[in-house]
Amino acid sequence: MKNKFKIIQLFFIGLLVSFAMGCDKDEPADPDPTGDGGVTSAVFNTAKTYGTMTDQDGNTYKTITIGTQTWMAENLRVTKYRNGDPIPNVTDDAAWEALTTGACCTYENTTNKDEIATYGRLYNFYAATDSRNIAPAGWHVPTDAEWTTLTTYLGGESVAGGKMKEAGTTHWLSPNEGATNSSGFTALPGGFRNYTGTFYSIGDYGTWWSASVHYTGYVWNRYVGYDDGYVYRYNYSKVLGFSVRCVRD
Repeated sequence: MKNKFKIIQLFFIGLLVSFAMGCDKDEPADPDPTGDGGVTSAVFNTAKTYGTMTDQDGNTYKTITIGTQTWMAENLRVTKYRNGDPIPNVTDDAAWEALTTGACCTYENTTNKDEIATYGRLYNFYAATDSRNIAPAGWHVPTDAEWTTLTTYLGGESVAGGKMKEAGTTHWLSPNEGATNSSGFTALPGGFRNYTGTFYSIGDYGTWWSASVHYTGYVWNRYVGYDDGYVYRYNYSKVLGFSVRCVRD
């Protein structure tokens, strides 16, 4: 009987110690142990099965397999290269225009964590292709050919955009023509930053870098818009700020 009473006594002592430790105001629980704390409001395709990946900041993203490729289903928002070096966040317009090295920013320099989690960050081409690697281990910025593989699998450039765009008008301007997100890619209209540093077209267009140079100073990219279902292949200056989607190695 004495042993039974001692066991009960020890049990309650243990509970009191655990409670005291949990209430210790000097060591509060970290509500966001990894990542930047932002929560995306992107509307994903609930009929699709998504995977996950984590970047070097600790941010977790959904991923989607489309054909033979696995893509990020969200825009990159990392703030450092794979080796830990920071990617400079450049807010000044003139400083952005003068860049010849890697940099990032948020649309209109917002600090809203949920907006950043939803739309990601904008990067110039120097950051997207820096040898220190903007992409997490096991991933890379897609080449022009890899973008073409994606759009070809989805039926060609004239229809692939609709299959890639987030459906509805939660983030896209109306009519968000042809948008079904049947691929699960969940393309969002994150806009871009012009070479002068000015921000344009959030809600209208989503634009992503490729890693392939077209000719000196200009790079192949892809963009989709609210007013049709196309994916456009074009080339723009390395200085512009575009979104980044990575593809698995």
